[in-house]
Amino acid sequence: MKNIRILTRSGLAAMAALISLPTGSVAQTVADESTPTARLNIPENVTVFAKDDPNARRATAIVNGEIITGTDIDHRLALLLASNEGQLSQDELNGLRLQVLRNLIDETLQIQEAQSNDIAIDSAQIEDTYRRVAQSNFRTDTNALDKFLRENGSSPASLKRQIHGELAWSRVVDRNIGSQTNVSEEQVNGIIARLLASKGQDEYNVAEIYLSATPNNSAEIFENGRRIIQQIQQGGNFAAYAQQWSEASTAPQGGRLGWIRPGLLPAQLSQAAQSMAVGQIAGPIEIPGGFSILYLIDKRKIAAPDPRNARLNLKQLAISFPDGTSEAQATQIASGFSSAIATIRGCGDADRIAAELGATVTSNDGILVKDLPPQLQQTMLTLSIGEASQPFGSVEQGVRTLVLCGRDDPQATNVPSVEEMMARMEEEKITKRAQIYLRDLRRDAIISYN
Repeated sequence: MKNIRILTRSGLAAMAALISLPTGSVAQTVADESTPTARLNIPENVTVFAKDDPNARRATAIVNGEIITGTDIDHRLALLLASNEGQLSQDELNGLRLQVLRNLIDETLQIQEAQSNDIAIDSAQIEDTYRRVAQSNFRTDTNALDKFLRENGSSPASLKRQIHGELAWSRVVDRNIGSQTNVSEEQVNGIIARLLASKGQDEYNVAEIYLSATPNNSAEIFENGRRIIQQIQQGGNFAAYAQQWSEASTAPQGGRLGWIRPGLLPAQLSQAAQSMAVGQIAGPIEIPGGFSILYLIDKRKIAAPDPRNARLNLKQLAISFPDGTSEAQATQIASGFSSAIATIRGCGDADRIAAELGATVTSNDGILVKDLPPQLQQTMLTLSIGEASQPFGSVEQGVRTLVLCGRDDPQATNVPSVEEMMARMEEEKITKRAQIYLRDLRRDAIISYN
């Protein structure tokens, strides 16, 4: 079970599709006189007059009179670990525990703010969302989810509390921010005009985990970044790690910066993004103030049809390897398969070759190129009608090829309509204002630690 975190505001997902609108949250710029750090007038070389002992940090809190217990933290920490199948060191667990406490404090403030606005989230709403989580993650009833949580050291109450917080905050934001946020048609038309002026330029849909560092702890932060990358490459979810570890303001959105042109990124990140393949993670990349871990979600050309939206008509030829086939034997069989498919002359000829090879044939129409595995996308885009791809597969799954029988190329550009752009820009404003709203709640809160 993965990605158990629930984002009840559909707008948060839409934020990721924002075209060429920088979020202003890339925190890796060199400080100048206008930055908050400069205004604090902190000396460049500071002396700390007390020992910073992590073991002495207090583990629980009272937020405006409401207690967050150690059990609350344990259950939420277990939920995160179980949902992301994370294997963390003790140091990483300690850091994650502190982050969980901060999340629970924010969650408590959000629920309290809903209550002060006479916004009630009844138990039926919470149970309905809990039921949908069970269905989407287990395709079964809530009993399986209850069992999963308890077996992994968490509890149904912990997840329901998270659901409560997100539903409550969504209602607060809708009432106090969403209803007062407007974008003019003139602003939208200006953005669209700039997009059209940039037609054909590359842009990248990227996400980032930003880790601040100083000269004294740079090596330690770099190693922490490497461990995060290893966890993600072993199956961890990038968005979940960004939510827990990133210090950029994009952390609540899973680190997503949205669609952005290279020139709007710091030079080090721009260079990395332009050299990455879709789906690749790069880093830790040293930048002013710390390190970034970059994830390239997608890339495209502005206001130009995306060739990966082409719809393909395909025939797949596949043969299985007998049980006990060694890798060397599989390679030999695949070589003969490759020689045979090289003689295919059009889709009409594919059935004859398949019969000679004893291969199964499957037809698939209307397949989007971007829905194919990344390793095959470029191959299929370069094939002519009637040609077959290079063989692919594994010892366990056999060897196969795709024969291109037809292709319908996309005609539309990726420039959004005025209505789509207006909705995205409004959601961008709402999200930024919601972050300021929560920041102000933190400032006014009375929090004591135990």
